[in-house]
Amino acid sequence: MARDCRLELLIRGGSGGFELREVASATAYLQFRPQRIADDEWELAEVARGEMGHGTFVLKNCRTDRYLYLSEHEQYIWQLMNGRASVRDIAASYVLRFESLDFDVIPALIAKLQGADLLTLRLASRLREVLARHPANRGVRPLELALRALERMTLASRDVHERFVSAYRLGGRLLFGVPAVAALTVLAAFGLVAASELARVAHAVAVPLARHPILALLAGKALVFATMAAHQVVHGLACVHYGRRVRAFGFTLLHGFLPSFFVDVTDIFMTSRRARVVTAIAGPLVHLALGALFFLVAFYLPGGFLQAFVAASATLQLYALLFSLYPFCFMEMDGYHIIVDLLGMPTLARDSWRFVRFRLAGRLRQRRPLSRTESIWTGYVALSFLSVAFFVVATAVWLVDVIVG
Repeated sequence: MARDCRLELLIRGGSGGFELREVASATAYLQFRPQRIADDEWELAEVARGEMGHGTFVLKNCRTDRYLYLSEHEQYIWQLMNGRASVRDIAASYVLRFESLDFDVIPALIAKLQGADLLTLRLASRLREVLARHPANRGVRPLELALRALERMTLASRDVHERFVSAYRLGGRLLFGVPAVAALTVLAAFGLVAASELARVAHAVAVPLARHPILALLAGKALVFATMAAHQVVHGLACVHYGRRVRAFGFTLLHGFLPSFFVDVTDIFMTSRRARVVTAIAGPLVHLALGALFFLVAFYLPGGFLQAFVAASATLQLYALLFSLYPFCFMEMDGYHIIVDLLGMPTLARDSWRFVRFRLAGRLRQRRPLSRTESIWTGYVALSFLSVAFFVVATAVWLVDVIVG
């Protein structure tokens, strides 16, 4: 594997022009959305089909009269490059269709298509894309530039696999056996009992935090970042457990605004569904273990700042667990990837939103029953909206209670 993999990507800008973006790690472009040229500007024809049933296609750029040969696999990828699916989504669809993935096929095809003026890469951040459409607005421009700068804040190392293998051999393997599952179950049970006891005197426990707010904030931030790193490390150890390669580890801004560590375990797609689900759920279980442990420690600590901080940290770990595993919030976290894998619908969020936005009303007017897929799309959007609405209302109620109280 190359030590320094760099890509130069041609990105469509807000004013209709283009900008050249250099990406230092292959991981960084997974969230970009390849956008082929308009449908009336290209033609695709099958020219041959071999003895094994594999087709060969010719893709024509009608504007420039340039032609490209595409394999059947490349043709499948081309059809997915509609500007809505990210590179990660395309890779997942490819694996589900062909049950294998050559990690070079997508970037190689992207380079070939860009060379023939058939493709551009759209911005991963939908918010920045909307803002970029209004370059003359003085209020919007600074925010769009800030988001552009944030998108570039990705620090990654690609020479990490052997370190993960060493960590796995030094004890990481113990996390993936029956004893570990039993220990986590017992720890969670005792943590639940401790949490219920602390909840009875929650106000008294939390009072010391108000006396040292700056210390509580800084210590809490440090602990959150440490546990986020542990979350990603366990994802990587799970990948090693199933004999696959950890491709990168680093720091980025999740969804363009949320600071987070990340680990590239795309190689897990080459194994079974069970392995993919276990790898996805392994990271969030770090928060369950830490939350239960913190509640137990807080229960036995004497009253004071340390007890209050540990109890608050335990609560934050449970929120992190819920945030990671809950799939219905329009954010593609671990829980979302689990249901996507179980359903076999790698572009669930985008397909759901598109169906509800453009086709659901017409189907309801025609009083035609929804298919199973359409029912899943509708249910996903409905549950996501209800979840977000509940969170907003619950937060507002809590803030009012804090202010009034």
